[in-house]
Amino acid sequence: MFGIHKKVNIDTDPTKIEELLTRGVENVYPTPDFLRSKLKKGERLTIYLGIDPTGPTLHIGHIIPIKKLGQFQKLGHQIILLMGDFTAMIGDPTDKSATRKKLTHEEVIANLKRYKEQASKFISFEGENPALIKYNSEWLGKMNFHDVLELTSLMTVEQMSKRDMFVRRTEEGKPTYIHEFLYPLMQGYDSVAMDVDGEVGGNDQTFNMLTGRDLMKTLKNKEKFVITTKLLTDSSGKKMGKTENNLVSFDLSPEDIFGKVMSWGDDVLMLGFEIITNVEMSEIEEMKKALESGANPKEIKMRLAREIIQMYFGKNEAEKAQESFENTFSKGGTPDEVVEVSVAEGTLLVDVLLAENIVSSKSDFRRLVSEGAISKTENSEKISNIDAKIENGIYKIGKRRFIKIKVI
Repeated sequence: MFGIHKKVNIDTDPTKIEELLTRGVENVYPTPDFLRSKLKKGERLTIYLGIDPTGPTLHIGHIIPIKKLGQFQKLGHQIILLMGDFTAMIGDPTDKSATRKKLTHEEVIANLKRYKEQASKFISFEGENPALIKYNSEWLGKMNFHDVLELTSLMTVEQMSKRDMFVRRTEEGKPTYIHEFLYPLMQGYDSVAMDVDGEVGGNDQTFNMLTGRDLMKTLKNKEKFVITTKLLTDSSGKKMGKTENNLVSFDLSPEDIFGKVMSWGDDVLMLGFEIITNVEMSEIEEMKKALESGANPKEIKMRLAREIIQMYFGKNEAEKAQESFENTFSKGGTPDEVVEVSVAEGTLLVDVLLAENIVSSKSDFRRLVSEGAISKTENSEKISNIDAKIENGIYKIGKRRFIKIKVI
């Protein structure tokens, strides 16, 4: 069904093709020239990105390959956003030192409710060349045991055992379960089921996507291309993530996103502009030179925050978020909108902050207290007692978290 294409004009502009092949790209398989040749010929290609809905919102890591998918769409190619509603129940072991918690199909469906709406800020599901949205339960959910055995006969244990996270688990004496071995095969079979020409995804998905490339060769005698995009990492290679509390998800307010971006290290800035924003590469190069010449990175970081917010919420919201940030953190004020709670007299401060998800744990609270990072805004008095009881007023936690407490 994906082989039948509408009559759509294909753009073969060499400059746009080079931007697609290079900007934010880690690798192109089998080679950049292979894909460049196809694009220049004006052949209409079918390309997809698969996302496992393991959480209730898209985040900045998803947007990087979605924007790459959007470049193909703008050139006139057919793009597919594939929801891994089946594979999400298995759990991708990529970068995981322990087995993921398995999800029910109901949990997965609940997670992906907003994905299409959020993705529509970056790709179009309407017009002459609309993106398609598909679900891999349509084919994986119909496979019987014989089908699975046939699929497993196409890959060896030795091939799978070379996967980096499985090697690490073996070295650390941690288990790897059979269903995790099957995950790359399931994801790889998506390419076969949709009979695509190519796939895009983060470079942490290289093994999975190349498994699909191998299956396409074996089962359809077809050369599938793979584009792996760069990940948003600092100079040490650490990804932006929940652990570091610097991951930008699109269920946050513009003000919260602005604050998250401002918490990023300066070494992330140029990569962030390249792989997330629409700022011209020539301008990014100018900013890079300015930083190398000693320019203050704060202004450039605020520009990055505005660009990210503008893509999703619009220019006005980006400007308001910057104004709020400057008022709160540059001028020593408090946000216009702050969490407000009414709490019984005698309640411990730590219990309130835990209940409102402002601190992640009691150990997190103790660390913040020891660092002098919790204070009353009225008098800047720092909280030094881990058993402190709540008082009326606004508390500042860390650099950008606030809570207003009313004692009842």
